[in-house]
Amino acid sequence: MGKIEEEPVLREVTLLTIGWFSTGRDEAARQLLQVVQQKIESDEIKGKILFVFSNREPGESKQSDLFFESVHSYHIPLICFSYKKFEVAQDVTDTATGESLPKWRLKYDREVMKRLRDFNPDLCVLAGYMLIVGKEMCHRYNMINLHPAAPGGPKGSWQEVIWKLIEDNTAESGVMMHLVTSELDRGPVITYCTFPIRGEPFDKYWREISSRSVAEIKKEQGENNTLFQLIRKHGLAREFPLIVSTLRTFSQGEVKIEADRIFNCRGKPISGYDLSGEVNRIAKLE
Repeated sequence: MGKIEEEPVLREVTLLTIGWFSTGRDEAARQLLQVVQQKIESDEIKGKILFVFSNREPGESKQSDLFFESVHSYHIPLICFSYKKFEVAQDVTDTATGESLPKWRLKYDREVMKRLRDFNPDLCVLAGYMLIVGKEMCHRYNMINLHPAAPGGPKGSWQEVIWKLIEDNTAESGVMMHLVTSELDRGPVITYCTFPIRGEPFDKYWREISSRSVAEIKKEQGENNTLFQLIRKHGLAREFPLIVSTLRTFSQGEVKIEADRIFNCRGKPISGYDLSGEVNRIAKLE
């Protein structure tokens, strides 16, 4: 029997250049930047953050100012451009465009791109960037974002995702990184991890709500419900590890983006790269 030849692996390990977009609104924004920078310095992520962009400017928020101090401590170029000041200077009565953004927002994105014209990152990460990105910027950069659900799972905020999981009696949840497109939370899946929300330690709390509707739970307990909090805890524990692992896979040539499609290291199009094993080991909860 003849030997079966495997397809050649097209993995290319090159320095991944990263653009970092963040509002810098809380401690988590600082922590995520710190973790990624540490992984870059340890060579786990073979890359470099070319710039950090924020839609706030110094003096607008104490939290953002602390974030800016962190950026400066890593000697990363920081570009700030206040969307609030820009909005005030524009005609805020502009009607929405076909992509549901007011005209001033599209103008804002164009001004952002002008300020970033000297940079040409391989990949841009939306890391707590509290603005919806318009169509033109999506086309200019390969931008990736985290969504707190498994592929095919609920859309919306993390709160909306969890309530939908409970309402549908779902057995599994997850976290994914997806390509940013003009359709909110609907870009192609790049990487993801999944985890069970049945079995221990979840089953006890599923039983506690078995005779109640989501509407009743929201009215009586809201987000203080124990099952709600437990699902959030397990999802949150996987967010940083997934982002770090995703950047590692890009930097090591395991995944690449071409013409808004996702490919593996053999050049085959994929509908998401499963990092569950790696991420779940890192995020293991007691």
